[in-house]
Amino acid sequence: MKVLLVTDAWRPQVNGVVRTWEAVTGEMRSRGIEVEVIHPGLFRSFAAPKYPEIRLAILPGAKVRRMIRDSGFDAIHIATEGPLGMAAVRCCRRRGIPYTTSYHTRFPEYMKSYFGLPTGITDRFLRWFHGPAQATLVPTKSMRAELASRRFDDSKLVTWCRGVDTATFKPEPKVELDLPRPIFAYAGRIAVEKNLEAFLSLDLPGSKMLIGDGPARPALAKKYPDVHFAGYRFGEELAATYAAADVFVFPSLTDTFGVVMLEANACGLPVAAFPVTGPIDVVVEGRTGALDQDLRAAALRALEVDRQACVDYARSMTWARCADVVLENLACNVPAPVALVSG
Repeated sequence: MKVLLVTDAWRPQVNGVVRTWEAVTGEMRSRGIEVEVIHPGLFRSFAAPKYPEIRLAILPGAKVRRMIRDSGFDAIHIATEGPLGMAAVRCCRRRGIPYTTSYHTRFPEYMKSYFGLPTGITDRFLRWFHGPAQATLVPTKSMRAELASRRFDDSKLVTWCRGVDTATFKPEPKVELDLPRPIFAYAGRIAVEKNLEAFLSLDLPGSKMLIGDGPARPALAKKYPDVHFAGYRFGEELAATYAAADVFVFPSLTDTFGVVMLEANACGLPVAAFPVTGPIDVVVEGRTGALDQDLRAAALRALEVDRQACVDYARSMTWARCADVVLENLACNVPAPVALVSG
């Protein structure tokens, strides 16, 4: 069986979408499934406005149509609503090719935040994009309910999941952090939509640390000189940094899931967050972290959470099951049954 994945988010981008699809395609390949990825690195591209680390393909339509035609795929999944995703949707709709999609990002909220575009306009575009799909994978039950309330076809919405690589993300070993304790850490994009000032402005004991980079870093570093900016860390180095902190603070109000919360838990790090879509589906109050409209209260309460309970919970979240859901819902062009094995 051959699966064609179309995504505007791929290496060298660093975000949850890339991390999810790297893990899922790796799981598919481990089962003997061939996966071809159509991504921005195969096209001429330009830097996304206000987000230069993201590259967007320039007029990719003709090349995407050729790649789809020549790929010999059995099923096609379109992961993102960018130029490549739009070109693939147009091709599939014109040729009557069944396809599936996934909803990763609060596109309407981000477009309004960055460009002032009314959410109603973006919602209409998203219904055009996802509506004809055989199925649209959404990361959580609460996100599914929200999309259904915005006139998405609930019968086509499939609650997905996320996983964590517990071979990499584990409680030990830890790096030495020369910072006053307790250490409250965040990892991810440093960008306006992550609501980081809600964390950085808190009156907390010890230290605050941001792991990652992004367009908001220079302004935040100037405004909050006492915050430790650790820069990008990956793999075992990232895991060791998680393990060395005391609480993971996730202030975002717009993430649809937040894979970093599972990674933090796998390293024994409890999570503090607002009780919104994403965290309410990931954080188990008192077991893996704390949720509160008062983020400071959540951060202090998370200090009391048992770290081993966080590890145990994360180990139950596998990328194998995440891949199962994708494969179970693919719209295949030819009969190609696949034995699904959860791990």
